[in-house]
Amino acid sequence: MTDISASGYDAGSIQVLEGLTAVRKRPSMYIGDTSSRGLHHLVYEIVDNSVDEAIGGYCDRIDVVIHADESISVRDNGRGIPTDPHPFNGRPTSEVVLTVLHAGGKFDGRAYKVSGGLHGVGVSVVNALSEWLEVTIARDGFECSQRFERGIPVTELSAPVPADWRGTEIHYMPDATIFEEIRHSLDTLKSRLRELAFLTPGLHISIDDRRSGERKDYRFEGGIKAFVEYLDRGKTALFPNPVILSGERDGITVDVGFQYNDTYLERIFSFANLIHTIEGGTHVSGLRTAMTRAINEVARSNKILKDKDDNLSGDDLKEGLTCVVSVKLGNPQFEGQTKTRLGNSEVRGVVDSFIYEGLLAWFEDNPEAIKPIVEKAIRARQARDAAKRARELVRKGTMSGMSLPGKLADCSSRTPENTELYIVEGDSAGGSAKQGRDRSFQAILALRGKILNVEKARLDKMLGNNEIRTIIQALGCGIGNEFDAGKLRYHKIIIMTDADVDGAHISTLLLTFFYRHMPELISSGHLYLAQPPLFRVQKGKQVNYCYTEKELRQYVDAVGDAKAGVQRYKGLGEMNPSQLWETTMDPANRVLKRIEIDDDVLADEYFDILMGDKVEPRRDFITSNAHEVRNLDI
Repeated sequence: MTDISASGYDAGSIQVLEGLTAVRKRPSMYIGDTSSRGLHHLVYEIVDNSVDEAIGGYCDRIDVVIHADESISVRDNGRGIPTDPHPFNGRPTSEVVLTVLHAGGKFDGRAYKVSGGLHGVGVSVVNALSEWLEVTIARDGFECSQRFERGIPVTELSAPVPADWRGTEIHYMPDATIFEEIRHSLDTLKSRLRELAFLTPGLHISIDDRRSGERKDYRFEGGIKAFVEYLDRGKTALFPNPVILSGERDGITVDVGFQYNDTYLERIFSFANLIHTIEGGTHVSGLRTAMTRAINEVARSNKILKDKDDNLSGDDLKEGLTCVVSVKLGNPQFEGQTKTRLGNSEVRGVVDSFIYEGLLAWFEDNPEAIKPIVEKAIRARQARDAAKRARELVRKGTMSGMSLPGKLADCSSRTPENTELYIVEGDSAGGSAKQGRDRSFQAILALRGKILNVEKARLDKMLGNNEIRTIIQALGCGIGNEFDAGKLRYHKIIIMTDADVDGAHISTLLLTFFYRHMPELISSGHLYLAQPPLFRVQKGKQVNYCYTEKELRQYVDAVGDAKAGVQRYKGLGEMNPSQLWETTMDPANRVLKRIEIDDDVLADEYFDILMGDKVEPRRDFITSNAHEVRNLDI
């Protein structure tokens, strides 16, 4: 690690841009929202500060703890936040960093060449949104600490005492008056910490869950290569070793790794300054252009593509691609709905030229890899041509006379913002839903049987499935590259299935389809799961509905009558239309769960495990997560 004395990281490195205001009043402006996503964003902000130390070479270990009371502590062995008086107001620099918005060492490029997080507002925002926060700093053989409550210092920075460590520890409790629920997900945090460890070779990151006793440690010397191999585990690769290209050009560091496998899906995970850019951006555009250009050039020079053959397109080369691309730059500009698309125009050209030249050299050293890539791309092109013909059939279908197994009972409103589509399985449930609905704004699409598992199917086979074609036609917005949100006919798509194993399987099949082929529906907040009740409890003329076994026990205990009549619903078809409306479809009473993807890498992993070809990972997943099942009706 770099010596502190030579690093120039002191009070003069910290610039103050403006005071901390309005964070508690409008927290969503700073962390996105106050749901689980925003709660976990606080952890990421603290960890990102420590990772910035690691990128600079000053830190090689980060330890995260979820305490039994849901408080979080993050400790690193970096340089430690400076504690000397700051010229801005004479207060300790650490206090300024924690209480003044935009106070940090990330603005002039001296303390940090590149950085992630919220670019200097992160730690102060975490402080403002915490019931309490305690910082402990160790520098030059001494440590001191300070406590804050809801962003306000309640103690002075303590006098220094001898210490045998160096770095910074932040321990905080998220404010329950700000967040909807204080409950951290170990899986969500593990996924983010794992990808940070992949992207920062040699960095040791641990997470210790004191609630359950589970602990995980991550350290990967292989970097991008290890990341690609992790994502592709359990799949059959088309050539032995992933393509790995790393270097710096025009002040931008580029790291890319990719491998082709025998599946039909493309998976690109892109990062800018270690921030997961789930919407892609200029670095992904440069990557695609370079790969298409280089592969075509190498394929022609090796006579795999003949003169009469058309060039392979970018779409031809998507199938079976697993890729990680990471760039680091001094002033990233983020765009898009979730501020996770890189917008720096200069990055596209740098990534394009760097990867193009690197690929030409790589294929010269690994000539055996080009043939399986091209052959797979040609098969993908043929399948896409067949899929195009299938899409034309879907487009030509008319909503008034679909000769398809699933029957759409449309609503009278033609204003998408005010309408919703319930997707149900079976004639019985479909019949109850059609009779019980409000026809003015609720449409019902009743499917017959389970839809195709798209995780294992090529696009042309998928579009040949009647139930999937029915869904695509009913929604009207297209799929994949042709998706057009402006043509979406309903702004709420609600999956409504039985509360049993078969219902859960149908829900998972539908979620897999939407995640793989209409991810914009999820990211835009259009996709929901209905929550039908499990029990109907009647005492005399009084009827109550319970959605879980725990809720049933609490209700029966409260009414104090063991003879209360309890009916367990085996399926939606057991409810008469009025009951289905009252419990599951009436906006005034129903419970809907909006589908959100907090972590794309983790979501991709789960769908691959649950719906992919490999049995062993699925068995392990079910075994390890069986204890979390709340209602199981076999």
